[in-house]
Amino acid sequence: MSQDVARPSLSDALTERMLELIRSGGLRPGDRLPSARELSQRFAVTTPTLREALRRLEATGAVQLRHGSGIYVGTDLERVVIPNPNVRELDTDRLLDLLDARLLIEPPLAARAARRSEPAVLDRLRAVLDDAARHLTVDDDGLHEASMAFHREAAAAAGNSVLDEVIDSLLSVHGSEQREIQRIFDDRRRDFEEHRAILGAIERGDGDAAEGLMRDHLAVVKHVIEERLDRA
Repeated sequence: MSQDVARPSLSDALTERMLELIRSGGLRPGDRLPSARELSQRFAVTTPTLREALRRLEATGAVQLRHGSGIYVGTDLERVVIPNPNVRELDTDRLLDLLDARLLIEPPLAARAARRSEPAVLDRLRAVLDDAARHLTVDDDGLHEASMAFHREAAAAAGNSVLDEVIDSLLSVHGSEQREIQRIFDDRRRDFEEHRAILGAIERGDGDAAEGLMRDHLAVVKHVIEERLDRA
């Protein structure tokens, strides 16, 4: 019993020490860490204990374990909100709750993005819509990715890293449902033009318009989903 209690505690401590190694060493995403053997010796732990800590870190995106290559710093090291990779299919109520969450969060973020109007952010939003335009008539997958990228960039433009991660996580959780929305909505041009109108409001620095346009846009998405679920 005492051993079962002690091992998680050791793994917790080792996880923290691994994070401190990354941060104190100034390591960035993509940088390579020492081998598992070297880390075991450095922290004076057994290989199984180290691998347990590494699996925890991998699950949160703090590290990447590349078979045959090594251990690398992950892209989500400092992420606060993490999407659940185990979600495969959402029930009706859960899906509508997710859309409600987006309606509550994204319009005010669009308003904040407009009031900040940072040139680099505007350039990224324009680039995303340029990409969407290229896929408008020929590539469903490319258009879907560009559409989701627009919502991610619009959220990021508000300048709140936690809410940015919330939106990114919500989009990741129901990515397959978003594809179904695009298929059923079947109005690629309208979706694109609404995104362009939102960008226009952000470019003008018109927070009220950006918020209203984003709210209307997402309300249409929710309406389409509700109609589909009513018919099912």
